[in-house]
Amino acid sequence: MTVRELPMVVPVQDLPARVRIHEVGPRDGLQNEKRTVPTEVKADFIRRLADAGLTTIEATSFVHPKWVPQLADAEELFPLVGELPVELPVLVPNERGLERALALGARRIAVFASATESFAKANLNRTVDEALAMFEPVVARAKAQKVHVRGYLSMCFGDPWEGPVPIHQVVRVCKALMDMGCDELSLGDTIGVATPGHVQALLSQLNEEGVPTSAIGVHFHDTYGQALANTLAALQHGVTTVDASAGGLGGCPYAKSATGNLATEDLVWMLQGLGVDTGVDLGRLTATSVWMAAHLDRPSPSRTVRALSHKE
Repeated sequence: MTVRELPMVVPVQDLPARVRIHEVGPRDGLQNEKRTVPTEVKADFIRRLADAGLTTIEATSFVHPKWVPQLADAEELFPLVGELPVELPVLVPNERGLERALALGARRIAVFASATESFAKANLNRTVDEALAMFEPVVARAKAQKVHVRGYLSMCFGDPWEGPVPIHQVVRVCKALMDMGCDELSLGDTIGVATPGHVQALLSQLNEEGVPTSAIGVHFHDTYGQALANTLAALQHGVTTVDASAGGLGGCPYAKSATGNLATEDLVWMLQGLGVDTGVDLGRLTATSVWMAAHLDRPSPSRTVRALSHKE
């Protein structure tokens, strides 16, 4: 599933030579599915993504099944893929989730905070500061066991209840996550309202407040068609970690205006054209998303998947 010699490679100055894609399809992409996806299908999905060259694949979430029923099989799934030669981060909401993840040998975990009070209440039933306090012992225990910790921060650019989110408000929570020991941050545009100038302004302010670009990843949703433009703005600032979801799967179960994540294939197509290395085989990745779309009984929302699979 390729278009011969396309995209034409035309580099742009001052972009990273290589970008690490943090693939979120198996977790963020599938968490909102109404139809239960069999555990073995999820495991095969992860294996296929690894075979396509993705080196960081977020496998699942150790949350209570009541809140995310689609990921209730975390204990069954993780052992099926744990020996793959890739990084397999998992989301943990609290100390109990961390215990479950560590018991299965997880070496990369993520906590999920909010930049706004409204979303913190909707997602965690806590204030922003109460959620941070809940994460402190989780991060401390993980770091004590030399486990890598990612801090997700949602609603960094806009909130469906509160509207625009002041940059200083986002920076405060980012600094709190870094101060408690997170190794990296993922800045989430949960409802897809960011624009490139806003992205660069937030990144610049984080740098001014002591958060290095090397510790920052970006996580864009394509609600208004801005995900690739925002990604390019982040790359121009020096960001080298970009979250994406194979086939454009996913959204946020607690933010109804959050449409799909940035499709990994769309990202890889752009980066290939820019001469930026990802290590990903676009043909294999596209075939994987076509395969998963068949299991979900609907076409992939990714424009690149549709274009390449149609030509095939």
